[in-house]
Amino acid sequence: MNATETAAVAAPYVQSYVGGAWWSPADDASGTPVLDANTGEQIARSSTEGLDLAAVIDHARTVGRRVIQSMTFHERAFTLKQLALFLQERKETLYDVSRRTGATARDNLVDVDGGIGVLFTYGSKGRRELPNSTIIIDGDVESLSKDGTFLGEHVYTSMPGVAVQINAFNFPVWGMLEKFAPAFIAGVPSIVKPATPTGFVTEAAVRLIIESGILPDGALQLVSGSARGLLDHLDYRDAVAFTGSASTANALRAHVNVAEGGVRFTAEADSLNAAILGPDAVPGTPEFDAFVRSVVTETTAKAGQKCTAIRRTIVPSGLVQPVVDAVAERIAKRVVVGDAHDETTTMGPLASLEQLRDVGGAVDELLAAGARVAYRGALPDSLAARGAYMSPVVLTWDDNRAELLHSREAFGPVTSVVGYESLGDAVELAALGAGSLVATICTNDGNTARTLLTGIAGHHGRVLLLNRDDAKTSTGHGSPMPHLVHGGPGRAGGGEELGGIRAVHHYMQRSALQGSPDLLTQVTGVWHRGAPQRVAGEAAFGGSEEFVHPFRKALDTLRVGDAFASGLRQATLDEITAFAESTGDIFYAHVNDEAATANPFFPGIVAHGYLLVSWAAGLFVAPGRSPVLANYGLEKLRFTTPIGAGDSVRVVLTAKEIRSRVDADYGEVVWDAVLYNQHDELVATYDVLTLVAKDESQALG
Repeated sequence: MNATETAAVAAPYVQSYVGGAWWSPADDASGTPVLDANTGEQIARSSTEGLDLAAVIDHARTVGRRVIQSMTFHERAFTLKQLALFLQERKETLYDVSRRTGATARDNLVDVDGGIGVLFTYGSKGRRELPNSTIIIDGDVESLSKDGTFLGEHVYTSMPGVAVQINAFNFPVWGMLEKFAPAFIAGVPSIVKPATPTGFVTEAAVRLIIESGILPDGALQLVSGSARGLLDHLDYRDAVAFTGSASTANALRAHVNVAEGGVRFTAEADSLNAAILGPDAVPGTPEFDAFVRSVVTETTAKAGQKCTAIRRTIVPSGLVQPVVDAVAERIAKRVVVGDAHDETTTMGPLASLEQLRDVGGAVDELLAAGARVAYRGALPDSLAARGAYMSPVVLTWDDNRAELLHSREAFGPVTSVVGYESLGDAVELAALGAGSLVATICTNDGNTARTLLTGIAGHHGRVLLLNRDDAKTSTGHGSPMPHLVHGGPGRAGGGEELGGIRAVHHYMQRSALQGSPDLLTQVTGVWHRGAPQRVAGEAAFGGSEEFVHPFRKALDTLRVGDAFASGLRQATLDEITAFAESTGDIFYAHVNDEAATANPFFPGIVAHGYLLVSWAAGLFVAPGRSPVLANYGLEKLRFTTPIGAGDSVRVVLTAKEIRSRVDADYGEVVWDAVLYNQHDELVATYDVLTLVAKDESQALG
């Protein structure tokens, strides 16, 4: 046995976390060496030899799914917030581990802090934008019968299976958390399979997560090493989210359980993203400077190993050389290639020697296809002899439509600067990438921005409009944000991740629901018009004095369907005139009887819509102190029948939806408000949004 084989045997395994326990293969199992990208030294082995993948999936489907789905969206979101806070306090541990992949301090901000930021974002959005239940209503109710006894709507419920998440090597923390967070909110357990070269960083992150004790058992499992055969055990209940090469994505997409068995599959693959410089952004303008900064940043961050990096720098033909010169000057001044442990290093090595060979081979192919090296940074001999180091490379092309320029990606610190003759030419060049994750349009001219945007948007998942106003505040070309979708058409995989609550929907099933208002109310927890109400108010209007005004109830006694019906309030001309004068709203329909009568919509002078809303509040608000703490808005306000002087209005207010917070002593209540006139004709409809105390003891008179 030689020294290399001895080291391979002695190196520890990157562990998996499955079935509620840490797992390693037998000591004599075959394993893939895992190397320190800075030194080339072996630090671990990776293998799943002997791992029962079917049991892993079964644990997620049984233990994991049962526990997660017993939680509401708010409880899941609050769990993510707690997990984010826990990791935030321990991120330095992940920084230390991640440096062995070649990640610099700046790279760790994108990967580690970025991943924790996704948890914070979904922890917040899940509580603010989702109900405190396990069902999401999608869109408005459709009336399917004349008498309103048969309704239809769409609802989202959790997928009944598992989420398998296969991640690339370049973002071992962010790549895991950006997929895990929305799946967890959706109530679906995750099985994470990181790429082997950097999977030890994912293992370190999962180890912290498990040690926290915050996640329920089975919510997250980790498979470290090969997962061949994993898709064999999946079916239509499950989803696979893949990030990696287009070729691997296509192979997975062709798996029989995906192609024929109904496994949901989404891919985020490599793409040749473009940055387009507008004709107005000449040297000396803020746009030119911002463009150069962006190109250098996206070429060198993570040593160019980003699926969102700028591979094609598309500029006016007359600006090719000025852009090359400015990019080269900035790289020479700002980029220091070196060991990621060195604080002076701004660009570390590539993630592995294999990756170095792949990028070098891609550059050779591009040169053979007609590219020329316009700039290549010098690499010290001390670095060239070890690790996976590579200096940034800037290429130029005489033929801006060379096939390989738009099809072969060098997944490292490499970009090509090519010229265009017109905006139409620039659009065509960008489209030759056959589908990309992101493009930048850098211009301060609105017409240029619109022309380029409408031309390229259909080929891209995201477009950054960069100019002098947002150059400092922009999160950048290469930074997917959890609020916005990440993905792209064609070569980019055709998938979509993130995008706020949109990503939660990816792990849910949308179903059309039909039934009576009463059953829909009971199933969804949201009151539907036509369902029973418990009405307090004047008996003449369907109310009963024996019921308590719903504004006098805290969340512990308030129920969906609790309602209040007011008496009639008559509108007078003096009040309408006074409102017009005090507010300055002197629209003719409120102050000029002749003009109002000439309008086909009005019988004469009519009350302001907002005056009616104010009167409605006066009709339904309970006097004295109550558990209702604040009114924070109205939604879906519609006016249907005008109210003139002498007409009357009444209001029916019904508790439509109750959202109790898990981390506060109050919750939100959505009230269905309906205004009627003296003929019981519909005048206005809207939702009233209030904050209400949980404890009945706060219902003070």
